[in-house]
Amino acid sequence: MGYNRIIMMTTDKLKYFQELLLERLSGLLDGANKTVIDMTDQGDSFPDPTDRASLESDRNFELRIRDRERKLIVKIKEALNRIETKSFGICEECGEDISTERLTARPVTTLCIDCKKNQENQERRQGK
Repeated sequence: MGYNRIIMMTTDKLKYFQELLLERLSGLLDGANKTVIDMTDQGDSFPDPTDRASLESDRNFELRIRDRERKLIVKIKEALNRIETKSFGICEECGEDISTERLTARPVTTLCIDCKKNQENQERRQGK
């Protein structure tokens, strides 16, 4: 947190992660727009209560998915901002580089694998 260092990631790698994040962001936004269009379509009139209940259940499920995606959109935008400010790929806990492998698997991460494991262990201990 109180670290002051410049990331040693190459410009090519930063560009790769920026493009990856922008692609994921675009896909999520497209899905959100499709959901809005589908849900505002008023052609869903079911006189049968069972059909109506099924439709409502499907919509609730879709909204839960979109809410999770909305949270991911925020994280993607934060990661893109970290790329711009040259702090992308630096653990916010210890200040060390986050491995390229970890960033490839989860480019929105803000913790190196060791700090993430410590965080999860603490959460488990507190949950017991």
